Amino acid sequence: MVFTREQLAEQIIQAGTFLYARGWSPATSSNYSARLSNKHVLLTVSGKHKGQLGHDDILATDMQAQSLEPNKKPSAEALLHTQLYNWQSNIQAVLHTHSVNATVLSRIEPSGQIEFKDYELQKAFSGISSHKQPLLVPIFDNEQDMPRLAAQVQQWLNAYPDCKGYLIRGHGLYTWGPSMQDALRQIEAFEFLLECELKVRACMAQGSFTLNPSI
Repeated sequence: MVFTREQLAEQIIQAGTFLYARGWSPATSSNYSARLSNKHVLLTVSGKHKGQLGHDDILATDMQAQSLEPNKKPSAEALLHTQLYNWQSNIQAVLHTHSVNATVLSRIEPSGQIEFKDYELQKAFSGISSHKQPLLVPIFDNEQDMPRLAAQVQQWLNAYPDCKGYLIRGHGLYTWGPSMQDALRQIEAFEFLLECELKVRACMAQGSFTLNPSI
């Protein structure tokens, strides 16, 4: 289905309302985007409260993350959005959130990745049909040099073309989908898995829980 700019902007606004209400995009954190065409992307303007977005808080960029509206500034992380649209043509929406779960788990996990396994909700991700099929999520160190961070992300995407999302340490989550609805579904699924993993680790640290594989 082909959407107009107004329709896509409304999808971004509604996503912001939903994600802010869930506590996953507090204050001016996070950024969201939607593919406008093969050459253009709609992206949230830098520094805007994501629970109070309006149509004027959305701007168009080219595929190199350069604003096409001189009076509006995209997030410094816009390059991480356009990178994904350039990577796979079927990606139509990208969501970046700053939840407590994503922030904390990415900080306490010492390795560069988290593997979710034996969770039934793994099947919420396209291409995963069983809880036995692991979901591998990379963690990249927080970085203010966006081209350098994008290069690290691209190496992973090239090696794992079925990647569903990634974490930036102490920062947040990126995920995407063939529609805004799909991207939002994956945000919800990721948040469930992140919260479960944090609680499992807390219980195991207290010695009150023994992890058993699912049957």
